[in-house]
Amino acid sequence: MLSRAAIRANGANTISRAVRQFSSSSQRQSKVAILGAAGGIGQPMSLLLKQSPLISHLALYDIVNTPGVAADLSHISTRAKVTSHQGPDDLKAALEGCSVVAIPAGVPRKPGMTRDDLFNTNASIVKNLSEACAKHCPKAIICIISNPVNSTVPIASEVYKKAGVYDPGRILGVTTLDIVRAHTFVAEAKGLDVNNIKIPVIGGHSGVTILPLLSQTTPNVTFTQDELEKLTDRIQNAGTEVVNAKAGAGSATLSMAYAGKEFVHSVIEALNGKKDVVQCAFIKSDLTEAGYFATPVVLGTNGVEKNLGMGKLSDYEQKKMGEVIPELLKNIKKGEDFVNQ
Repeated sequence: MLSRAAIRANGANTISRAVRQFSSSSQRQSKVAILGAAGGIGQPMSLLLKQSPLISHLALYDIVNTPGVAADLSHISTRAKVTSHQGPDDLKAALEGCSVVAIPAGVPRKPGMTRDDLFNTNASIVKNLSEACAKHCPKAIICIISNPVNSTVPIASEVYKKAGVYDPGRILGVTTLDIVRAHTFVAEAKGLDVNNIKIPVIGGHSGVTILPLLSQTTPNVTFTQDELEKLTDRIQNAGTEVVNAKAGAGSATLSMAYAGKEFVHSVIEALNGKKDVVQCAFIKSDLTEAGYFATPVVLGTNGVEKNLGMGKLSDYEQKKMGEVIPELLKNIKKGEDFVNQ
């Protein structure tokens, strides 16, 4: 015969199981597709997203090696079901029913290459994948990682316009790695806890178009002019730092996978109804003469809910904006022309 304590314990366990089952069954069914899942960014990003309790279905797509990656990840004991999709004929199955699509597909940078050098190859890849997204999941939030983001986001936008399904709030360029780097480098330089630091990074996602707003660092931090210049330069060129360190073996894949996971997780949280979810993103914008511009935005159930703008810039940041806009205008035009000419 059970003691009263045992009966209470059994009752508590039964209630606990019921709560867990109810919580699990009441979660939103979130299908997320990773296009380029077998690549240097796609594999670690898929691993990180497989661990998210917010994802019910992780659809992995690539042109080669997808079945092995999917089989490997499918053995991990987390909620998300993993499916494998390989080649253009399988894109429809990967995309149908998706609430979020992340696109890290493309070739990596090598020493001596700029992000712009990747343009011809990656532009074609993003154009083709965007056409498939516009056809099979036009309401999904599209998170574009493929470089050069300053051009690939306009490419996707032009594709969606031609398809008649364009919603600028649903096409987002992922610039999160710039923010991650800013947090890391400033925390190291100033002896701060990296988990408590916030720094907006605006503009674009390559070279001089990356503008960290160090004057808006939280908690409030003061920088000498020398520190400002060195930190800004390092944040702008951190990708090249990794490319050179890998000596031809690739670009920033692991840090980009982490940043991509953070961004996608925020998008899903917002789709699930969480309020005040903020991320920096490269989006269609009228804040400057450049038609696209990265700023902090509030994410909601339809993508971008509110553009928070850039706030008050310091004299140094205003001066740097003079370098950001001309380069952005060229990058954006290059992407738009690729689709329209």
